[in-house]
Amino acid sequence: MPQFDAWRGGRVSAVGHTYLPGGSWSDIEGPSWLVQPWAAWRTADPNRLLVLNVPMSDANEAGLTDAQVADRLRRGAAGEFDQHYQVLAQRLVAAGAGDTVIVLGWEMNGDTYSGRCGPDPQAWQSYWQRIVTTMRQVPGAAFRFDFAPSRGEDAVAWPQCYPGDRYVDIIGMDTYDQDPGTTFQDYIDQPYGLKFQVEFAAAHGKPVSYPEWGLFRRGDDPAFIQGMHDWIATHDVVYETVTDYCPHGVWQCGAQNPKSAALYQKLFGPGSTA
Repeated sequence: MPQFDAWRGGRVSAVGHTYLPGGSWSDIEGPSWLVQPWAAWRTADPNRLLVLNVPMSDANEAGLTDAQVADRLRRGAAGEFDQHYQVLAQRLVAAGAGDTVIVLGWEMNGDTYSGRCGPDPQAWQSYWQRIVTTMRQVPGAAFRFDFAPSRGEDAVAWPQCYPGDRYVDIIGMDTYDQDPGTTFQDYIDQPYGLKFQVEFAAAHGKPVSYPEWGLFRRGDDPAFIQGMHDWIATHDVVYETVTDYCPHGVWQCGAQNPKSAALYQKLFGPGSTA
């Protein structure tokens, strides 16, 4: 993170974002090798915000069938996996990170992850509610929960997955420079796109976030960087975190995307309004 901050002109990052691995339930309980250094980063400055993506299932990227996913969702809704989320919450609180933003079951409207919503939306909602209730009940917990679908229609219309205002604090969206749509205006106007997200959030009295955004399918595309900056700067955004990995990044592989990298440095460097 210090290297990234230096690259973008010395603007110090106030948000740190990481992911729990989802291979096993012990991963989801928050292994110390991940929780401890990030919690130490968080507690070193009271103005920092830690964001943690948390899977809703083990074998999270194992390609489970819809029937297998539906079975897990129903078992989760019945309370079978409560103890894993209780342990995670206890570990975060003990480490001083009890105010972490939890991005639970992200991109649930897609078909990538084993905690996806489509195979049984009602069970998914009930399971989300159970996890949130379990984690909130741990003494010292002050977590916020971010409901973050991927932009667009994907495999299921994401409002079908929404678990209710009592169980959601932020309405996020992962958005990359890729289909559906080809222009930033498409990304705004498409069904279940950026405009729909902010209107849905306003109707439910929630702010928005962009836990993942970045280049992906369109190569070096500074218009997308400009569009995201302008969108973030003009909406009620709790946080945003750019995804940076090759060949799609602006920092670690900026040589492959020089126009986007230069514009990102300008727009998101010192003095940025986003």
